[in-house]
Formats: sequence, C-alpha cells, structure tokens
Amino acid sequence: MYEIEVKVLLGSHENAEKLLASVERIGMECIHTGHENQLNHYFSGGSLVKLAEAFRGQLSDERYESLSVIAASARDFSVRTRDTMTERILVVKASVNADSSQNGTARREWETIFPELSIDELDRIVLSAGFTYLSKWSRERDSYVLENDLTLTIDKNAGYGYVAEFERVIDDEQMAGHNRDYITAVIESLGFHELPQDRLERMFAHYNERWNDYYGTDRVFTVE
Repeated sequence: MYEIEVKVLLGSHENAEKLLASVERIGMECIHTGHENQLNHYFSGGSLVKLAEAFRGQLSDERYESLSVIAASARDFSVRTRDTMTERILVVKASVNADSSQNGTARREWETIFPELSIDELDRIVLSAGFTYLSKWSRERDSYVLENDLTLTIDKNAGYGYVAEFERVIDDEQMAGHNRDYITAVIESLGFHELPQDRLERMFAHYNERWNDYYGTDRVFTVE
C-alpha cells in the first residue's frame, strides 16, 4: 500500500478551527473518528534487512516477508516507533518518488502493532539492529474521515504547532501523481495551501537538532 499525504501548516488552534469550518462550508462529508495523544520516536542509520531480522521472532511470516520486500526495493526509508497510549507500533516508510521518506508526499508504508511490548522495548529492538535515535516527538491528534477515501488528521505537535495532514492510501504506485493532485485541489478549495517540501525539511532539521527542548511541551518555533 502507498500513502499519498499532503501537509498544511496551520500554526494556531484558530486556524485549525477555520480549516474544519471550511470543510463544512464546501459541504464535504467530515466524520470525527478519534482523539489521542502520541509519542513518536524517529531513528537513523541501520538497515531494513537487519531490522527485519531483529524482529523476526515477533512477526508472522506474512509481515516478515512484506517488510523484507520493502527492504529489498526501498530507495530511501525511515523507521519510527509510536505509542498511542493504547497501541505500540513499528512504522517503516519507504519513498516512491524523489521526496524524502521522512516527509515525502508519496510513500510505501508498513506498520505492525506489538500489543505485548512497551515503546521502550520496541526501541531497544530497533537499536539492536544498528539504528540510533534521530529525535523524539509528542503530539495530540484528531482524526477525521472525509469523502472519496480521503482522511484528515489535525495534530498539535511539539515544535510545529498545529499541522493538518490530508491522506489517501492507494495500491497502485502509478496513480500517486493523480491522487496528489486531487488532494492539493481539495486543500486549495478550502482556502489553504500545501506546506512546501523545502520548508518542511528545514523545520524537520531544526527540530531534530533541538528536540530535547520541545519533546513533551507546548513550545513552538517558526522556520521560514
């Protein structure tokens, strides 16, 4: 499966409310599906082959094989662990275009829930595969289902402030561009604009260098 995702930097809670009001204004279906607090730990270095082997005993044959396929074909990848307070998840994202796997708009995604492990236990297995911590993130997330298989999340991120993510999940890589264009058109119809990739990469780099100052706080920075 491939996720096609476009981010919008909202900054403030007021802009988040304006976005939801715009969805209502244009008559788009919007169903609130949940609110949760999340911890996300990002890693660097390592290899997906070694990661798959490190988790071999924790995975079904099907999940192991699917991760191995991504490991063999990924041009760029990112690894993170996530704690949603009810689930602990290992997430691997591999880019399918020239964007980075960390923040790209078209990525192949692999996720597996580990109900018996804490996020610290998940982290230890990832670290044992040769990875190191890149940064740790905290956020509050509200999730919505829109029409035409489009989902919306509005996050209150440590460091970034409020960010919206519009996403479609598809099974045909060749349709990535078409779906990205559709999402961008929806965003513009709401009176908002995509967060440019180069600015997003600068924000990501800024946070990674200073994550200890933001993780678990309400502090926000601005990077143009």
